[in-house]
Amino acid sequence: MNKKSKSTHQLFDQNNPNMRLELFTWPEVEEYLRQCKGIILPIGSTEQHGPTGAIGTDALTAKAVAHEVAKRTGVIVTPTQPFGMAEHHLGFPGTMSLRPSTLLSLVHDLLVSLSMHGFEKIFIVNGHGGNIATIKSAFAQAYRTISNMGSPTSQSFQCKLANWFMTPEVFKEARLIYGDKEGQHATPSEIALTLHLEPSLLSKQCKLPPASPVGPIYDYKDFRQRYFDGRMGSDPFLATAKDGEKFLDKAASALSKNLLDFLEES
Repeated sequence: MNKKSKSTHQLFDQNNPNMRLELFTWPEVEEYLRQCKGIILPIGSTEQHGPTGAIGTDALTAKAVAHEVAKRTGVIVTPTQPFGMAEHHLGFPGTMSLRPSTLLSLVHDLLVSLSMHGFEKIFIVNGHGGNIATIKSAFAQAYRTISNMGSPTSQSFQCKLANWFMTPEVFKEARLIYGDKEGQHATPSEIALTLHLEPSLLSKQCKLPPASPVGPIYDYKDFRQRYFDGRMGSDPFLATAKDGEKFLDKAASALSKNLLDFLEES
């Protein structure tokens, strides 16, 4: 662990081991910034995950991974943004989506707010593939805004997107355990992590017929017709809470290293 992160641990862990921004006071944040300019921002989505998966899967998993990374690195983690770009899932009840333009503006505004206080390294832990393009666009817009503002952090402000489910360690393990039954949506790997986090979800699991094969994604009407129960080539029945615990550890280990490396970049 680098010296910067170690000093953050020494300063805050005794009273606030979870490093949760919502539990800090503003003077504590001000003091934290004297030691570390990094912060973790988890983002998920509220959308269908097949007939047996929790609608909050992407937010639950992003939050869990981000909090575990915070514990391991001593870097503050913000509250989780639970809504994402899920327009193609609106054919399934319970899905709540932001338009790409809305998500872009939201992420942009959060980044600018953090920059104004002196945060220079924003590490986004993302739990939803549909957010990726929009978050990257928000980075570009935020860089321009912060530069035009003449902010003290304009020369050093950097953002990094970390999709926990796409880390090589998690991807490899998922393919090893589930093979081609991992699929691309309502995957057993992400469902496994929710089973580890929320044991009550075990009661919802049941054997399902073969899922629709993986294919293109268009609008929500086409998605509902193409993927009849919301799954894309996946078999979430294969998921276990034990697998989920393993995925959490692998994701947190990989992203903790990525974050510490990011904090050291100039």
